[in-house]
Amino acid sequence: MSENVLEIHDVKKHFDVGHKQVIKSVDGISFSIKKGETLGIVGESGSGKSTIGRTIVGLYEATAGKVMFEGKDISQLDRKGKREFNRKMQMIFQDPHASLNPRMRVGEIIAEGIDAYGLAKGKAKQERVFQLLERVGLNPDHAKRFPHEFSGGQRQRIGIARALAVQPSFIVADEPISALDVSIQAQVVNLLEDLQKEEDLTYLFIAHDLAMVKHISDRIGVMYLGKMMELADSQTLFQDPLHPYTNALLSAIPVSAPKLRGTRERIVLGGDPPSPINPPSGCPFRTRCPSAMEHCAMEMPEWKEVKENHWVACHLY
Repeated sequence: MSENVLEIHDVKKHFDVGHKQVIKSVDGISFSIKKGETLGIVGESGSGKSTIGRTIVGLYEATAGKVMFEGKDISQLDRKGKREFNRKMQMIFQDPHASLNPRMRVGEIIAEGIDAYGLAKGKAKQERVFQLLERVGLNPDHAKRFPHEFSGGQRQRIGIARALAVQPSFIVADEPISALDVSIQAQVVNLLEDLQKEEDLTYLFIAHDLAMVKHISDRIGVMYLGKMMELADSQTLFQDPLHPYTNALLSAIPVSAPKLRGTRERIVLGGDPPSPINPPSGCPFRTRCPSAMEHCAMEMPEWKEVKENHWVACHLY
């Protein structure tokens, strides 16, 4: 876990929605991910988690800032460089039903990337597809079936096999378990952990479920309204959270997980998250923050390392 495989420098992604209005979905965030580690990103709906994931893999073009992968700015890659980047960086989507082509058989879906990059042909390709199905806990006979013939958990396994088919080094998992039954979620997360060890993968794991994120992640970033509020290793974030928003999120963990929640009192935040079209001045969390001060309305807190490898954006520090 030495060198950074991914570096995000002050990345913004704004969407023009007409009438001179802009949704600031991601509004200037910076972080890095080391080779072989898992960075989890959590936050409420609308915090910009999925947008940053899609910007990293190149599905969205950043409005500003830089996405550096293996030391190269992805916006400056030539055609050959983009093709290689697209092979190394794969995505597992939230909805396994919507992300699989219903008209294609499972074997064809998995083989699509193998064909695109010319990684195998004929019998070797077929064997590779069968091997991938077995790796994700499915049967080689499943290659002949269509996606609708599978359960949600099985479809997500097919999505994972498709991502692995081109032998990537980095995977963005965009809420890969949120559409699945609770009984299946742990199986899929355990599968991702096993594959990470076997294939030497690096993950960006985006999710709502704090308990699951703690289980799989080496470090966790907390997002709110397009900004990164806090970033620390998993244990530190749960034992010593600094940002009031992180405290509120952790206090909301159900009592069925008392070890994760600790002895925290439940913090109930007032109101709803503000609109990303018209965010508050200064700190975006100040309108709901129990510790808000006058200064919080004046300027956005600086993103700084207040303890070793523990970053926070808050005027309290």
